[in-house]
Amino acid sequence: MSHIVCFGEILWDIFPDTKKIGGAPLNVALRLASFNHRVSMISAVGQDRLGEALITYLKDNQVESECIQQLNTFKTGEVLVKLNAKGVATYNIEYPCAWDRIAVTESATAIVKQADAFVYGSLIARDNVSKNTLFTYLELAKYKIFDLNLRAPFYAKELLQELMQVADVIKFNDEELFEVSAFLGSPYRGLEQNINYIARKTNTSSICVTKGAFGAVLLHQERLYYNSGYKVEVADTVGAGDSFLGTLVSHLMDEVSPQMAIDMACAVGAMVAQSEGANPKISVSEIRDFMGE
Repeated sequence: MSHIVCFGEILWDIFPDTKKIGGAPLNVALRLASFNHRVSMISAVGQDRLGEALITYLKDNQVESECIQQLNTFKTGEVLVKLNAKGVATYNIEYPCAWDRIAVTESATAIVKQADAFVYGSLIARDNVSKNTLFTYLELAKYKIFDLNLRAPFYAKELLQELMQVADVIKFNDEELFEVSAFLGSPYRGLEQNINYIARKTNTSSICVTKGAFGAVLLHQERLYYNSGYKVEVADTVGAGDSFLGTLVSHLMDEVSPQMAIDMACAVGAMVAQSEGANPKISVSEIRDFMGE
C-alpha cells in the first residue's frame, strides 16, 4: 500500500436533473482509495452545506480530509455539466470558489513530504493562490504525477511547460497530446512519435495517452504498452479519465506489470463511462469479470 496525496479541486458537478460529487483530483483520490491505498486530499471548500457534504463523503470513502480547508470567504465549487447525445461532457466551471484559494499549511506540507506520490492537474493553477501553493508542494514531493485535464480558458502554454518539466508521470487524452506537442514544436503527426517527442522535451519517463473508446497507450521506461479499449454503452464520460488514472497509478505504485496496469485502467475507465456520474463503486472482482478473466 502506498501513501498518495491528491491536490486540487473538489466540487459538485451539476447535471440537468441532479448533482454529484466531482473534481478530477478528487475522482482520482476516490479510485485510489478503492484499491486500498492511503490517500490524502488537499483542497478547500466553503463553510457551507455543500462543503460539509463533500468532507463527509470523503471520510465515508476512506480518503483523508484533514487537509481540506474550510473558508468563510468563498463558497464550495460547482460545475455545470452538459452532455451531448453520445454522453460526452462539456463543463462551465465557476470562478472564483474555495478551491482557488488553497493556502500552504504546516500539516499539508508534512504530508506532502512523507507521501510516496503527489497527483496534480492544471486547472488548480488558474488562480495565483492555489497555483503558488501547488508549486511549493511540487518542490517537496518525491514522485509527481501530472494529469493535464485541460479546461479552456484556464491554462497557458508556459504554465503547462513548467508543470510538465517537474513531472515523473504525465497523463494526456489524445486531443491534449496533439495540442501540447504542436506548441512544443513537434514535427510529427503520429501518436507514438509525439509521445516520445514530449518525453524527450520534458525528460519524463512515463507518459500515458487515453484515446476514449479506443483505449490507451503507455510509455513506461522506454517501452510502449497498448490497450485497444472495451466496448460499452456510454452513459456519460464524466470522471472516466480520472478513474483511469487512479487505477493506472495504483497498479504502477504496486509494481504490477505496465501491461496489466494499462489493461486494468482501461477497463475501469470504460466501466465508469457506462455508469452515471464520476465515481460509481466498482470492486476488483467486478473489474476482472468485465475483463473476462
